[in-house]
Amino acid sequence: MNRAIEYARWCVKRGNRQAPKYVKKQARVFLDVVDDKDDKYFLNEKTVRIIENILKLLIMPKGLKAGETLYECSLGYQWLTYVAAFCVAHRDDPDRRRYERIIIEIARKNFKTFTIAVCFIILLIIEPKYSKFYSVAPDGALSREVKSAIEEILKSSPLIYLYKDAPRFKILRDSITFSLKESKYIPLNYSTSRLDGRLPNAFLADEVGALPNSYAIEAMGSGQSAIVNRLAFIISTKYGTVNNPFEDEVTYAKRVLEGIENVDTVFALLFEPDHAKKWATDDEILYHANPAALEIVEIWDNLVKARSRAISMPSARENFLTKHCNIIYQAATEAYVDLNDLVQCRTDKIEWKGRVVYIGVDLAISNDNCAVVMISLDDDGTLYIMPMAFIPEGRIEEKMKFEKVDYRRFIAEMKCIACGNKTVDYAVIEEFVFRLEELYGVRVDGIGYDRFNALSSAQKWESGLILPNGKSYHGIKTVAVRQHSDTLHQPFKWLYEKITNHEVRYENNELYEINFQNARCVYDTNMNRYVHKKKSNGKVDMVFATADAVYLLIQAVVLHQNDFFVDVL
Repeated sequence: MNRAIEYARWCVKRGNRQAPKYVKKQARVFLDVVDDKDDKYFLNEKTVRIIENILKLLIMPKGLKAGETLYECSLGYQWLTYVAAFCVAHRDDPDRRRYERIIIEIARKNFKTFTIAVCFIILLIIEPKYSKFYSVAPDGALSREVKSAIEEILKSSPLIYLYKDAPRFKILRDSITFSLKESKYIPLNYSTSRLDGRLPNAFLADEVGALPNSYAIEAMGSGQSAIVNRLAFIISTKYGTVNNPFEDEVTYAKRVLEGIENVDTVFALLFEPDHAKKWATDDEILYHANPAALEIVEIWDNLVKARSRAISMPSARENFLTKHCNIIYQAATEAYVDLNDLVQCRTDKIEWKGRVVYIGVDLAISNDNCAVVMISLDDDGTLYIMPMAFIPEGRIEEKMKFEKVDYRRFIAEMKCIACGNKTVDYAVIEEFVFRLEELYGVRVDGIGYDRFNALSSAQKWESGLILPNGKSYHGIKTVAVRQHSDTLHQPFKWLYEKITNHEVRYENNELYEINFQNARCVYDTNMNRYVHKKKSNGKVDMVFATADAVYLLIQAVVLHQNDFFVDVL
């Protein structure tokens, strides 16, 4: 049996806890094809034999298995990548491959660059004449890592590199060409504006988590529109933020594997832990992120040593968890919440109709971000949240440049509203709050606000609003929430516990997650935990608006349920 099929069957084996859940989902999709259960696609056995024969001619250039053929020493996940990428084809057109996008999320030292180097060698050999292949990474040195790996493999494999003592491959400083077909691989230096105009049959985007934006991926992808068997490799480890292009790719891949997106041209191996708790003692976390460690004992031993060091040295913890466990980790010990807990609270749709809700408003200064957050507590203890950000329309480009946040995308996704010019138009925010009842079918029981910046708006919410067109809104009770640890420490503590216990639900909102990612905590003299705006690492207005709403909820619902009476004023 082909090693790819063996690995896929191992992944889905009942009781197997060493394979992460999204890898299992992808393995099941692959096995449906192998077992002839897919009406549209099949496993092209002829191509499988071609790939196997190429791997028998390629020699491992260095490392623990130097001198062995890649057929003998390739890992299970590598085999699955090769066979899925090249051998799963359309039934009605066997020469047309199924997959167009290969996404691999995997920890360091699992040979991801080497794997893609092998894929490029295969492509150089099997693709049509004059094909072009490119790699791009956050910097030129990283991009050329793939070229170095290709060069080392080829020069260690005389049966494929040489023909009658003459090289079949022309290796230059900036390219590698397969002379028989004039197909060429070129590593590119990263640029934010010079990658258009390429026509890649296949391309690699490496360490995508470190790219500042998705331009490189989109520019390369747009050049493939006329290519029949186009192929894109998107690979990376985790990085310490949720606001990077690779997290977008991973989120999309998960939606594909869950059947939410009706797309069948994406193949994703997401080696990330099913949970991020107990990393110091749970071997399962290491297994999930490091498939190579399951087959190479030396890698496993090194991982265990690195874990022991991270336990003993907090300074080593961020690198270990992020790069070797694929866990988003913020090194600062005062980070408010674990982002891994927060993202597990995402949901696709919340039904708001008929709910009693509480509103939190953080208006800040007029030329900066503002936020409105609506929350509701369900009978089962689940906290539902609907956040909305507001920014000055005339400062979008400036804020995108300095904050490294793609506000235009969030505006298009209706997670953010741009209003005013250089300053936020408070009238837009005021009407938005008034319209929540009619837009969502809810009953607003109170509005919590920061007295320093929202007193005028609060007076309007309290008294009601009549628009120039005659439309009127009734008044809503408002409460000035003191922005101090003696008042907000309890909402922050309660919200933290809800997120940690995954008792929160919000519709997928990356901007909201960025705000939580930025939030940093301090402790007052009474050891009350409190998010500090000035010590936070960016905008946290949505976090504070949530805390203001939670303050009202606690006063009105939670404490009363426990026979407490608290005067909200």
